This record gives sequence, structure tokens and C-alpha cells, in this order.
Amino acid sequence: MNSPLKIKVPQYEAVDADASRPRRLRRRNWIIGSIAVVLLAGLAWRGLSSGPVEAGPPPPAVVQTAQPLVREVTEWDDFVGRFAASRTVEVRPRVSGAVSQVLFKDGDYVRKGQPLFLIDPRPYRAALAEAQAEVAAARSNFALAQSDYSRVAGLTGDEAMAASEVDARRARMRAASAALAAAQARVQARALDVEFATVRAPISGRVSDRRVDAGNLVSGEGGAGATLLTTINAVDPIYFTFDASEGLFLKTQRERVAKGQPVEVQVRLQDEAQYRWNGKLDFTDNGLDPRSGTIRLRAVLPNPDGFLTPGMFGNMRLANAGKVPAMLVPAEAIQSDQARKIVLIVGQDGVVTAKPVQVGPLVSGLRVIRSGLAPTDRVVISNYQAAVAGSKVEAKPGRILPAQASATPNAGPTIPTAAQATLN
Repeated sequence: MNSPLKIKVPQYEAVDADASRPRRLRRRNWIIGSIAVVLLAGLAWRGLSSGPVEAGPPPPAVVQTAQPLVREVTEWDDFVGRFAASRTVEVRPRVSGAVSQVLFKDGDYVRKGQPLFLIDPRPYRAALAEAQAEVAAARSNFALAQSDYSRVAGLTGDEAMAASEVDARRARMRAASAALAAAQARVQARALDVEFATVRAPISGRVSDRRVDAGNLVSGEGGAGATLLTTINAVDPIYFTFDASEGLFLKTQRERVAKGQPVEVQVRLQDEAQYRWNGKLDFTDNGLDPRSGTIRLRAVLPNPDGFLTPGMFGNMRLANAGKVPAMLVPAEAIQSDQARKIVLIVGQDGVVTAKPVQVGPLVSGLRVIRSGLAPTDRVVISNYQAAVAGSKVEAKPGRILPAQASATPNAGPTIPTAAQATLN
């Protein structure tokens, strides 16, 4: 142990009042400095004698734990699909010519037979008149040939004509009859051309925009190579097509056989929280894709107001699903460890353990745990950053509540996953 420091205070001699004033100031400064040195030395001696102060271990982190919520849920197989028109027609002209009028507005709902385009019909009306004149001439020739043949066909005896002459007149009558029939067919063809000069809607539905304006020449030759005027989509009813797994295919097939009627489906749009569009499965492809193991299915939905539009995306689920018991934990309690999902639990000794789990759909803000968790496990439901596998924590009891009971006013909508479920 170090000995106390000894400080020698200097002695001062008395002087007269006028000469001792600076000396008194110096003496006071010396006294103050000496006291400071003594205090510092005492603190240093105390620190050397007591040694370093050791810090104690930090207290364990406090977390809330709760057993998984066991409820009966209805699981839904949820699939993303696209709406498609029940019928689609490309409107093309059957005759060539100049477009004189456009008789609809882009995007209108048109009825079957409604005029859409008018092609200049004057050339076709002239051709029809020519064909009608040919019919008149052919009819006159046929009447003459028929009269000549009738005159000699019934003669006998001396008045009878040679058989060859009778045969010749019969042949001329038949040729005149055929020419009349051909002329009448030409009239029908020219009448069709006049009719086709007015392009009408072949089906009812929503028409696209016009691809050709009035004044342009269009071609009606070549079938599919004819000029495209516009397209029409039939949207009532409307189709919803999607690719499903083999498991869903087997499920729908068994349900169809058991009930003897089409399987009902429900569809919701991308900005909707509820499945408000109802329909029925009406088509299943004739084979599964061996590369992906999926099959193409189609549902048909009524769309009287035309709100659903071909090309829109939606989420589809079966209307009737099975009820199964399930364990539910908060979605935030699910953590990712590389390629697996884990849940942190606290043992009786307060040590945190990570359990790999297989997760299911999201139900009212809670995640379904399919396997890997026991109903008696104490799951960490708060302070996830402080709960590290292998560390010791202080566990306090908590509760797991569905989103309806624990949601905050600012909570956003739930994002749909590959499968959905609802609490019962």
C-alpha cells in the first residue's frame, strides 16, 4: 500500500501592508493549488487500493410467448387466372371497295346484325341489274325452246317429224332451262354482293376501335387475307381460364362425380377483398402438361353489365372446400432460415429453440402451420430481434388473436397467397 503524500507548505515572512499585498495573493494561490493536489492524490490512492470494478451479466431479454391457436378452418385452393371472351370475331369485308361510312363508335356494345361499315354499293347494284337482265333473256330463250319442242313432241303419222329433229329441240329446251338457272344464280350472287356491302356485326358484344376509316379501299378477297375492319368480343357470359395442379383436377373430378353437377367457383378481382363473382367450371383440357404437371381449366361467369373485361387477372377458388383443424401463429413469427421456414419457441429452461415448420395459407392475419409444431409449444410472439436460437430469455405469457380482434385501424388488406382459408 502506498504511503500518504506529504506536501510542504512554504512559510512567508510578515511585511508591511503596502508591500505584502502581492505576497498575500501568491500565498492564496499556493494554498488553493496545494488543496487540489491533496484531493487528486487521495482519489488516485483510493483507486489503486480498491482495484477495477467488474460489470455483472446483462439481464435476459423479455419476450411474450403463447401456444399456437388451434381452430377449424376452411382451406381454399386459390389460383390466378385471366378472363377471356366467350367468343371473339374478327370483322372482315366479303366484298372489295371503298368504305363510305363507319356506323358505330369505338368501344360500343353492338347487337348481332347491327350495321358497322358501309362499302360503296353502286358497282354491285349495277352488276345485280345486269344479272337480272340476263335472267330475263334466259327466260325468253327457255320459253321459245319449250314452245318449239312442245309443237313437235305430240305429232304422229304423216305430221310427225324425224326423231333426230325432236331430240334436237328437246336438247335446246334443256339448254335454255340450264341457262336460265345459271342466270338466276348470278342474280343471287350479285344480290349477296349488294347485301355484303353493308358489313354487319356477326355476334353481340363489345366492339373494338375501327381499323379503317371512311374513304379507304378494303379488300374482301382471299378469306382470312381480307382487310381487318375491327374485332368483337362476346363478354356475357365471360370465361375465366387458369392452370391448376393435378391435385385440384382430381378434387374437382371427384366432386363432379359425387354431386353430378358442375363445380362452382368464386372469383375476386385484383383490387377486391371479397370473392363476389360466381360461376361454374365448364371445361377441362384433355390432358395434363407433362412438363409442369398442370392442366388448363375454364369457368364461365355471367357478366350482364359487361364490367368484366377480357384480359383482366383474378383469383379463383372453389366454392365448396373441406374443413380441417389447423394450428395458427402470427405471420411475423415465421422466419426464414435459408430455404426453410422456422418458428422460435421457448423451453421450460427459458432457452430459445428454432423449429423448422411447413407453412400453409394466411387466415385472418395468422399463418397456418401444417407440420413441425406441437400444440403445447410456447411460440415467441414479440421482441423477435432479441430472441436468438440458443439464448436464454424471460418468457411472459401472451395471446394469439385473429386479425379481426387485433387489427389496427391502419392495417392494410391481406395479400393473397397460393392457397386461402377462412376461420369457422
